[in-house]
Amino acid sequence: MTLTVGFRLGNDILTRQVTVLVTESGVLHRAQGLYGKLPRVSPPVPSVALTTSLPDFRGENPLARPIADLRQHHASYTRKGYERILIPPSVVRVDVREYPPRPVVRHRELIHAFVAAAPATPVTSTPSTPPPSLEAAITAFRSALGLPSRPERVVGATVPRPRGIPPRVATMLRTLAHGSPITPSRRLPVGWTVTGQGVRLRVGAMGEVLDRADVIELHAALNAWLLFTKDGGQPVLEGEGPSGPSRQGPSRSGSA
Repeated sequence: MTLTVGFRLGNDILTRQVTVLVTESGVLHRAQGLYGKLPRVSPPVPSVALTTSLPDFRGENPLARPIADLRQHHASYTRKGYERILIPPSVVRVDVREYPPRPVVRHRELIHAFVAAAPATPVTSTPSTPPPSLEAAITAFRSALGLPSRPERVVGATVPRPRGIPPRVATMLRTLAHGSPITPSRRLPVGWTVTGQGVRLRVGAMGEVLDRADVIELHAALNAWLLFTKDGGQPVLEGEGPSGPSRQGPSRSGSA
């Protein structure tokens, strides 16, 4: 008996289908072809953790890369128009013993056993009826093997980017979400620090924490300054007027 997780998708325009599955040992199998025809079986792709002696891969879970490849294939074929779900993402235990990962041998019997035992419920995904979740099948597969599963959402790991936010601001938003402060890229005598708890202005060793109302006012002032200087305009410096800088007293080489 071999535990597998996989799916079969179809493209009605091309009248083609593809079946992709991963076995409990960490090998990815794939077969594709025309509707109603015997599919062409691709060479299996064993996990690099099973086939290499390189120290960099010692201790790597053999299922990590094949499952990542399973996700990639599902996304790639869906983008290519394989939108008909011939076999939804499923965990299937087949009555076939898998070939060893070496030598690499196409295992048609394993593909046939998966197709025969999987719940064949052809559906076409639509916005109102989303397709069965591949992540749910992968979670069930890993749980059946006693392995930890990817959490559905890691708190603080990602922050949705609201529409209209510039990329640089979105990057800073993720920095705050991870609990890290934002500081100026250049070290200046007058500086600032932004954290999730507040904003602090610094002058040398002295500093002052601004409350939310102060930050809102500062934000508005900075936005006004950025708009004012956006198209090459320069802020009017203190003591300057339309006719240029005011002069006080003679120049350094002036006369009495």
